[in-house]
Amino acid sequence: MKAQIQTYLPVIFLAVLVLLVGAYDPTFFSINNFLQVTADTMTLFLMAAGVTFVIMIGGIDLSIQAVASMASCILAAYLARLGILAIPLAVLGGAIAGLAGAIVSTKLRIPSFIATLAVSGVVLSAGYWFSDTRSINIPPDLSARYLSWAVGETLGIPHELWVGFIVMILLSILLQLTPFGRLIRGIGAQEQAVIASGINVDRIKLAAYTLSGALAALAGVVMAARLGSGSPTLANEFLLPAIASIIVGGTAITGGVGSVWRTFVGALIVQVVRIGMTFMGVSVFAQQIVFGFILVAAVAVTMDRSKLLVVK
Repeated sequence: MKAQIQTYLPVIFLAVLVLLVGAYDPTFFSINNFLQVTADTMTLFLMAAGVTFVIMIGGIDLSIQAVASMASCILAAYLARLGILAIPLAVLGGAIAGLAGAIVSTKLRIPSFIATLAVSGVVLSAGYWFSDTRSINIPPDLSARYLSWAVGETLGIPHELWVGFIVMILLSILLQLTPFGRLIRGIGAQEQAVIASGINVDRIKLAAYTLSGALAALAGVVMAARLGSGSPTLANEFLLPAIASIIVGGTAITGGVGSVWRTFVGALIVQVVRIGMTFMGVSVFAQQIVFGFILVAAVAVTMDRSKLLVVK
């Protein structure tokens, strides 16, 4: 019964939020507005989707906003010279950053929040280096030639939605229907039992963090395509909403429980809350305070305290 409540509570909460915001501004209920809000949510979802795997194994990745910003800089800096190859190069940069954090955490036995925070500082510096400490504009002709998959519409649906849904389907298949997904859940639920069965747990962790970095970089690429520029500070203020999206969606911070579609619902909740606060004139800085409260409340509801004999 408790598991069912945790599964459907985010969906119910999202529906209530939509009704409240719609009551404040009836234009919110239009189909075009729903499509635009969901499209605007996709960059946040892409950034949070990869971290879902990391949190499900009981870790955390605090480098995602720096990775997304660095990826936008790589894309903007090299798109003119490398063309379409600048996109996989940017995603590869994110994957390497994720892998670096995983190596530091697993090989040196350093807590993941310290390892990824340290990598975040390195990645931030790399972003400034790639961009020469400035914002780099992407010429419209290059954007139209190489980034049309991330901007524009097909069949009346924004391309960001297509990208987000494709990623959600692929990641859901990976998590639900593959041995890798089962191991992700197993490590989060009972890591020692997985180790005892002869599984190389570190290899799974390396893959999870690499996936997290790659998806954060993809989010940075989509952001740069939408805004027409790359910047070393492009994804600033995205870390807290991304983590909040995962936890609010019902993925337990203690690991073992969660799904990609829950993260999508959580990202929609965060986006609707942000829209509601914007309607009410709440500043961006005050919104971070609200997201902090939401994160604490969500962790309190979803965490499995039986796994934490001592809270430090």
